[in-house]
Amino acid sequence: MADVAEAAPAAGEQQQDGGAWGVIKGMMMRMFTIYCISNVIRSFTGGGGPAGVANVTAPASNAIPARNMFELGTMFDLYAYLSPYEKRFDRFEEDQPFWLRKGLRYGDWDSEESYTRTIPTPPTLLRNNSLYLHVFVVKSGGSPNPQDRNHVKRETIHGWKAMNKYKKKFYKKTTNLLTGKSEQSEEDLKKAEVMTFEILNFYHPNMTINLVLDHTAWTKGSLPPPLDEAVKFDPAGIQYQPIMLLNSYWNLGSDYMPINDTVKELNVTFTYQPLSLFKFQLYASQQMKNKWTSMMGGDFMQDDSDDDQDALKQALIETNPILLGITIVVSLLHTVFEFLAFKNDIQFWKNKKNLEGLSVRSVVWGVFQSLIVFLYICDNDTNFVIKVSVFIGLLIECWKLPKCMNIEINREEKYLGIIPKIKVSDKGSYVESDTKEYDQLAFKYLSWALYPLLVGYSIYSLMYVEQKGWYSWVLNMLYGFLLTFGFIMMTPQLFINYKLKSVAHLPWRMLTYKFINTFIDDLFAFVIRMPTMYRIGCFRDDIIFLIYVYQRWAYRVDHTRTNEYGTSGEDPTGALAAAREAAAAGETAAIEEKKDDEKEEKDTPSTSEKKEEKPAKAKSAKAKKID
Repeated sequence: MADVAEAAPAAGEQQQDGGAWGVIKGMMMRMFTIYCISNVIRSFTGGGGPAGVANVTAPASNAIPARNMFELGTMFDLYAYLSPYEKRFDRFEEDQPFWLRKGLRYGDWDSEESYTRTIPTPPTLLRNNSLYLHVFVVKSGGSPNPQDRNHVKRETIHGWKAMNKYKKKFYKKTTNLLTGKSEQSEEDLKKAEVMTFEILNFYHPNMTINLVLDHTAWTKGSLPPPLDEAVKFDPAGIQYQPIMLLNSYWNLGSDYMPINDTVKELNVTFTYQPLSLFKFQLYASQQMKNKWTSMMGGDFMQDDSDDDQDALKQALIETNPILLGITIVVSLLHTVFEFLAFKNDIQFWKNKKNLEGLSVRSVVWGVFQSLIVFLYICDNDTNFVIKVSVFIGLLIECWKLPKCMNIEINREEKYLGIIPKIKVSDKGSYVESDTKEYDQLAFKYLSWALYPLLVGYSIYSLMYVEQKGWYSWVLNMLYGFLLTFGFIMMTPQLFINYKLKSVAHLPWRMLTYKFINTFIDDLFAFVIRMPTMYRIGCFRDDIIFLIYVYQRWAYRVDHTRTNEYGTSGEDPTGALAAAREAAAAGETAAIEEKKDDEKEEKDTPSTSEKKEEKPAKAKSAKAKKID
């Protein structure tokens, strides 16, 4: 048996951290995008449905509801054939049924059947063609063969689906830039020189045959999508056939095996299961989503959608239903909080006039980080939607620069006589305060840890990671470094807060939303299987935000402190402050008056001192007379 080839790009080619959590968020963003596009389409088409979906026509006035031609308890037979031909199958005389199951009862929820067989690899698959499963359901005693006299065309249910799937295997010529050697095979390296990807034939052995148990009185011409395509009426519109679904939804993309000359045998497993209408609508909605995805983004988005589907299926299979329900609700809240954080961040910088207490260098670093991410995804095979979203994020980061720096274009002085010179200077509110000094000091301390880590990571990636070239190495090295150590860039603002002993200058509403989302990420880190580095990233962000919360508590606003206008949080009008000043002035005057009285008492001689002075004067007078 051949080794399973990788159909997706290499792991180092495009890191998709987050597992199913990233899948859920990505699906929500795509749903929002599809909703916006569908509204635009409706506005141009006069209010009709989305492109590619037939409008529901109103039923005729004389139309009557139809009934299911298979009553409860109806006995039926199931015929399964394998054929290289799609849609039509007419080899009833030449080919025997691959699987024949008679005596099944319509409406019996316990009538689940499975059939497994090993067959030689069909030549049609070896020729890179498709192999189709054709399933016929007829009432007991009937025949799917149109040439048989027991054949009833309107009571014959026919469905087909391919057992194989065409997937892309990507090739990329990567080597160790120091040694020039590559871990890839020589064949893959030769293919990488002439092609970007190759379409290969993949096969999965499992297929589930579902027959929907439903007796709703549908009216022809009034069914909403996707039921309008699934329910098939008789020519008179009085009866309809039960819905048949050939279901391969739970076939994971990683379980598909490539077909080549080394594959001599194939396992085939068919399973029959009754299905409720509600579950059928869930499966049908997934099929419609896949159509929308392929129509919007082409093949690249379809490949990403398959990977996302696998992660979502694994989450549905491995996660407890109650926990999964909580996860879905929390993911919706996460999307809302993420949008609110984005909105408040824009509002904060739009109305910000004073930069005291804010790290301008962190804003510049954010622009650099967004630029590296955008160049990285452009260097790799990434679909257009992701490129647009990252580019919009880069524009928003660039929009913040004029808000925190003075950017002037000098058209008189030009580089090479063509390009005008751009003069960048700090704003006055940033220079006049101590913020600039603290910001420079924070980045000075930060560089002591950041530069050694950058050098070490660059040496590691150069020695052990294969690259397409030096340009790709620089981008991959910087991108990986930012993912691993990018959280360090949140620390300069913590240092400025510590030096200023204040956090009043921060956008706390936006930070609160991000803080909540960080704890939601922690929940997903425990619930859903994801890379270890992503889990570590969630917890290290928690540490930073907890320090922010501590600073919020330690440097909380003092509402009793008055400003230069004599007002405070407790006394907005300043009346209380004036009264306190008057009382303080009165107390000061009383103290000064008391001090003056004490001084006068000290300066004035007492009565006893006067009596003692009189005898002394008399004695001095007598002495003068004797002389």
